[in-house]
Amino acid sequence: MAFSFFKKKKKKENNDSRYINLTVKEVVKETNDAVTLVFEQPESGDLNYQPGQFITLILTINGKKVRRAYSLCSAPALGELPAVTVKAVVGGIMSNYINNEVKAGDVIQIMEPMGSFVLDINAGNKKQVFLFGGGSGVTPLLSIAKSLLKQEPDSKVSLVYANRDMDSIIFKNTIKNLQTEYQNRLDVIHFLETPPSDWTGHTGYMTREKITQIITELKEDSYSDFSFMTCGPEPLMNIVWEALEELKIPEDKKFKESFVAGNTSPSAIIADANGAHEVTVVLEGEEYIYEVPANKTILEAGLDRNIDLPYSCQSGLCTACRGKCLEGSIKMDEDDGLSDEEKAEGYVLLCVGHPESDDVKIEIG
Repeated sequence: MAFSFFKKKKKKENNDSRYINLTVKEVVKETNDAVTLVFEQPESGDLNYQPGQFITLILTINGKKVRRAYSLCSAPALGELPAVTVKAVVGGIMSNYINNEVKAGDVIQIMEPMGSFVLDINAGNKKQVFLFGGGSGVTPLLSIAKSLLKQEPDSKVSLVYANRDMDSIIFKNTIKNLQTEYQNRLDVIHFLETPPSDWTGHTGYMTREKITQIITELKEDSYSDFSFMTCGPEPLMNIVWEALEELKIPEDKKFKESFVAGNTSPSAIIADANGAHEVTVVLEGEEYIYEVPANKTILEAGLDRNIDLPYSCQSGLCTACRGKCLEGSIKMDEDDGLSDEEKAEGYVLLCVGHPESDDVKIEIG
């Protein structure tokens, strides 16, 4: 079979409504290895997002365009400017560049806010929300906590937060101020691996037993509704999940968020007799037809041909590359980023998707 690549015209990111240019208003040093980028609102109007969502930052570093997803730590209900907090990690191209190079006045292109790590926030709600975070995983949790405390006067927040030591606690002063302002509606429980000599809180790592004990002690019967949210390193979230399962917390009350910073998607290879398959991708009304080799994902093959496909984490978690499979068959290496309802409706993730037939047609969105 002769494969071809067809496109009517190349889309430019600057003319695409999915992309927005934001100016850095301030760079706030949170800890020795974490900064908060506070952005001006875009010229088109206030950035529209829900607490717990993320944006994808797009920067050119050493001549290469790099994308990374970062959760918003700001709370729109408080009138705060949009902000993300970035912790430098060993070998992290984007995180180290932001911590060392980005300054006030810089213009950074982003992809529009997205993500399903959100709650229904309504003034009439009365619920208790447990938030479990580790390190920079507190970023979306802070946005959610601030919003809930402000917008739901009858709700309560219990934040359980793990760090290496006192100096590594991101938003330390902000959390203290929230405790003072909402002392009857905000519990804060810290875990420190290496605490100071006068430390009276939890020492060491979170364990299933400790999490179970904390929930049991803090859970108040006066609340008829509860939610449990976790964000942070995978081992921490797994432990939280095990504790929630042990307590028989319903699935619709549990939420988790994680991003894996990687340059490629999972490396599973689809082996078949023909090797490559042809796909048709519909993006903003334009059709792009190209072949996808057996050892590449639909996203990777499209990017190789300079097709402006949306993406961020490239690990099947953030859903920035979500599309609906209209025809044909697609196998995904990982599908945790999609809900059961989305999968039933035919949605797939291009960054971990491989065509299994030659009649695949996907509409992005």
